[in-house]
Amino acid sequence: MPATRASAQDDSAASALASVLPALNRALDRRIAQDFPGPKPPEGQLALLRFVSSHEGSTVREAADALLMRPNNVSALVSRLTVAGLLERRPDPADKRVAHLYPTSRARRELAEVRRLQGVHLARALESLTDGEQDALGSALGALNALTDALHPAPAAE
Repeated sequence: MPATRASAQDDSAASALASVLPALNRALDRRIAQDFPGPKPPEGQLALLRFVSSHEGSTVREAADALLMRPNNVSALVSRLTVAGLLERRPDPADKRVAHLYPTSRARRELAEVRRLQGVHLARALESLTDGEQDALGSALGALNALTDALHPAPAAE
């Protein structure tokens, strides 16, 4: 295949992915919000809660690096989530300027409910697809994970 044709296909695939992935995420988010008991936390807050739940004791800087966000934005999210009773800040024993983050039991419950609703809505949507479409999605998951990894910046050298 000529390079120009391959490049055009790559551009087309890139454009389609850039369009469909956010649309998929918004559609799923809207479905979850409809069924969530009470107001559903915004996606940015959920991303931070997911990170802290899987990396208990992490710092704002570690969360910002992992989520590809600015530390001051993560700090603002931490403040909101702390006031809302979803995160706890615990001071570092060696450096009182540093706080370690921990999810509350309420945060764990809300994350579990979001995960449950995601599973329900995605399973229902997948059932509407043909076997071939389901197989294609299954085959694409590895490539999508590799693509995600390729878009993450390399860790900074210390």
